Amino acid sequence: MKSTFVSNAALLAQLVAVSAALTMAGPLFAGQAEPPQTASTATQNKADRELTQQIRKAIVSDKSLSTQAHNVKIMTKDGTVTLKGQVKTDEEKKAVEDKAAGVAGAGKVTNDLTVASNTSK
Repeated sequence: MKSTFVSNAALLAQLVAVSAALTMAGPLFAGQAEPPQTASTATQNKADRELTQQIRKAIVSDKSLSTQAHNVKIMTKDGTVTLKGQVKTDEEKKAVEDKAAGVAGAGKVTNDLTVASNTSK
C-alpha cells in the first residue's frame, strides 16, 4: 500500500512539473510567425482571387512561355503577389514577373521563381 502511495505521489509530482514547464514555455511560442504560405494553404478574399486570375490569364496567354512558366504558383494576399516555381530561363523569369507586375502594380510582386538547371546533354 505504501509503495502505491509513493508511486502515485511521484507520478503526480511529474505531472505538476510538466504542467508548469508547459505553462512557462507557452509565451516563448506565442510570438512565432505563422508558417509560410503555400498555394494550398492560402486563403484569399474575392479581390485577391480576381487578381490571381488576371495574372494567370496574362501569363497563359503568352504562348512564347514554356509550360513550366504557365504553371508557376501565384499566391496573392492583400494585393501582394508571390510567384513560386520553376521556369526554363532567366528571360522567362523576368517575363512572368513583368506580367504579374503589370496586373498587380509595381512593387507588389515578390519573385521567388527559380531557373531550372539544364542537366540534359
